[in-house]
Order: sequence, then structure tokens, then C-alpha cells
Amino acid sequence: SVEQWKQQFEKWTTINSGSNKDTGRIARFTSDHQDKMHPDGCILVTTYTMMTFSGKRTAQSQAFMEKLVARDWGLLMMDEVHVVPANTFRRVIANVKAHTRLGLTATLVREDDLIADLNFLIGPKLYEANWMDLTKAGFLANVQCLEVWCPMTPEFMREYLRSDRMRQQQLLYIMNPKKMQVVKFLLNKHQSRGDQIIVFSDDVRALVYYGRRFEGQIIHGGTPEFERQAVLRLFREGSINTLFISKVGDTSIDLPEANVIIQIASHFGSRRQEAQRLGRILRPKESTAQDGTNTDSFNAFFYTCVSKDTSEMYYCTKRQQYLIDQGYTFKVLTSLHERAAEWCRKQSPKAFLSTKKEQVEILRDVLEETALAGDAQKAESEEMKFLRAEGKKGENRNLEVDFFEKRSGGLSSVSGGGGKSYEERSAGKGNKLMKQRKSNKKINIFDL
Repeated sequence: SVEQWKQQFEKWTTINSGSNKDTGRIARFTSDHQDKMHPDGCILVTTYTMMTFSGKRTAQSQAFMEKLVARDWGLLMMDEVHVVPANTFRRVIANVKAHTRLGLTATLVREDDLIADLNFLIGPKLYEANWMDLTKAGFLANVQCLEVWCPMTPEFMREYLRSDRMRQQQLLYIMNPKKMQVVKFLLNKHQSRGDQIIVFSDDVRALVYYGRRFEGQIIHGGTPEFERQAVLRLFREGSINTLFISKVGDTSIDLPEANVIIQIASHFGSRRQEAQRLGRILRPKESTAQDGTNTDSFNAFFYTCVSKDTSEMYYCTKRQQYLIDQGYTFKVLTSLHERAAEWCRKQSPKAFLSTKKEQVEILRDVLEETALAGDAQKAESEEMKFLRAEGKKGENRNLEVDFFEKRSGGLSSVSGGGGKSYEERSAGKGNKLMKQRKSNKKINIFDL
């Protein structure tokens, strides 16, 4: 995102960034780039994380931060300002001395009640553009939003109803074979049209499985930066037309040619994430009309695949509320899975997930995955119990383990005095003092 802002300043202004980083007027402050700030005045582009980092910095980074904090700035402009009310990020305002503050965001919404704090942290809202008005004017692509219902197979539904673990239930409705068939069908449809497709999944395990199954490029939090940039460049150039990406793609990626999104897993009921993902395909396309007729036909598509009769349906409805308030409508497709299943059966040389054996194999993988995770957690708990016992017995005094237990109770339990009472006792010369007190005799303290 820092590089994007720098490039946009260079493109739309006459401010000299300078080939020499010591004389340029546009500086960057990131973990990789710490350009010299021009003494007369400059634009500094950085991130919230760099500004609020509370750990030990490198000597160079610490020196840069001290100069930044000591300087008087004319304007503090904060993109994605909806994150500023968070306890960590609001420290930016305290650290930077600025005469004017300006916040920018396309999604002025939070799932907590802190969004109102922007009124005193930044100031009142000055302007808000309606998304549908921007679409009609041709500044945004005209997106058709579709919710695709995917019934669970009997085997998956049975395990879903039996399970009492949220993680297992999530994997079951994400890895639903009917959903996979719909995704396969949609990918084939839009790839044949030459569309640029982004497949979103918050669950990294499912993301990797889908990406490998459908032979697509994958980006998630563990993807190295150089590899991530290389894949994004290939996508922009059109060398690849399908990208599987986790929530790292919700913001700060520039993919102007993307025009199809398929969601297979999301972050529960986050309205902001839904709007941010839609924003990945809102850039106007070559076919976007700017004469007021842009709403006559759709040139971008936003699919959300939902496993029917699961908690995913509830979260999906909640996520859509912000976009509905902006004027978008969601068309529900209740029978697309039937067309997808029929199409998958006719694939050659081999049908796609059309046999019960293939579907049960996926189910077995899901159950094994969650069982292993549960066993690992249980094994860790047993190991900690053993180490705790050993530590109490003193059989291993060199054991470098900190033991923590979660308990409920009052202050007496925290202090170690839960259910206990104290009795005054004395020993040695103190016995004499106690006996003399009982006899009510005067005591010469110098005799003690």
C-alpha cells in the first residue's frame, strides 16, 4: 500500500520524488525503506503498524521515528480510517503533531461501537458518496451480487449435526462437495469468457486445498513478499486469470482488471470485509459507460457460495447489511448447484466429485484434520499436567516452564487465599510477648 500511494502521488502531482532518495520530496517509512525526509518539507508515506510498533526498533528506525515525532506536520491523512479507533492504532494521533487531520475510507463501519470515536479522534464526517451514484456516473463498475446456496451432502450434514466443535463445523461447510462443484462450474464459465477471477477464503487450509485442486496461484499470510508481488504482477498482465487469496487480499492490493469474485469462506459476519472484498472489483472496466447508462448491464460479478442449513447462512445475511444499505441487492441462486452437478458429471476424462467415494474421501480428510488438531491440543494439555506435577515435586528444578491456569473467582482466589482463613501465630521470643499480652502485664520493650 505504501508503494501504491507513492506511485499515485508521482502520477497525479508535480511533487518531485527524486531519483536520489536524499533529495526527493516523497519519502517512505517501512521496514524495508526508510528514505531521508527533506528538511524543507515532504510527503511521508508509512503504515499504522510502523507508527504504533511498541517493541525494540533498530537504531536506524528509532532515529527516524524520533525525527518524525519531533516534526510539525501540516496534514495527517489516514487511509482506511475505520481502523483508527482500535486501541493500538489510535496512538498514531498521539504520536504525530499535525495541524490538520483527514480520514479516508470506503467502509465507515465497525462491528464494535468504536466508529463514533472518530468524531473526536479525527473530526466530523465531511462528505460521503453513495456507491450507486458513483456506479451510475461510471466511476465504479456495475456489479451483480449473487448468493449461491449449496446443499450439504448427507454425509457432511450428518457429521455437521453431530459435531460440537466450531472448527470442525466450519471445515465441513467450507469443504462441502456441492460447494466445490459450484466453484468448479463458475470458474469454468468465467475463464471461458476471459474474465479475471479472485477466489477468497479466510480458511487457509481450505484455500490451499481449493487452489491445488483447481490448479490456481495461491497467496496467503505465509507467502513470501517477493513471491506475492510476482504472482500479482502476472495477474495484472493477464498471464494468469485466477487467483486464490486469503484475507490478506481484503485491502492494499491493486488489481484493476479483476471483475469476478468467488467467496468460499469468510470471517463470520464482518460487514466491513464484505464491502472491502467487493471493492476489489469496483474499478471501472474498459466497457464501463460514463454517460449515465452504466447500470444497463453488469460488467462485474460477486459470488458468495453458502452451504445451506448451516451457520454460514446466518453470517452471510449479516455480512450483506452494509452493502444493502448502500443500495446493492443480492440475487439468491437456489438451483445453480443442480446445473453445476450435472456439468461436473459430464466432464471428461473424469467426472468431478460425482461419486460418493470421492465425497467421502474429502469428508475423511476433514475429520482427520480436526481430530489431529484436537489430539494435539489434548496431548499438549496432558504434557503440561505432567510438567506441572514434576515441577511441584521438585524432581526437575531446571525445568524452564511457566505454568498458567485459567480460573474464575474473586480477589481472594487470585491472591491464593481462596477458602482460607489466617490465624496469628508466633515463635521464639514472640511466645513471651504473647503470654505477657494475655496476662495484661506492663512490658518493658527493652527487656525483650
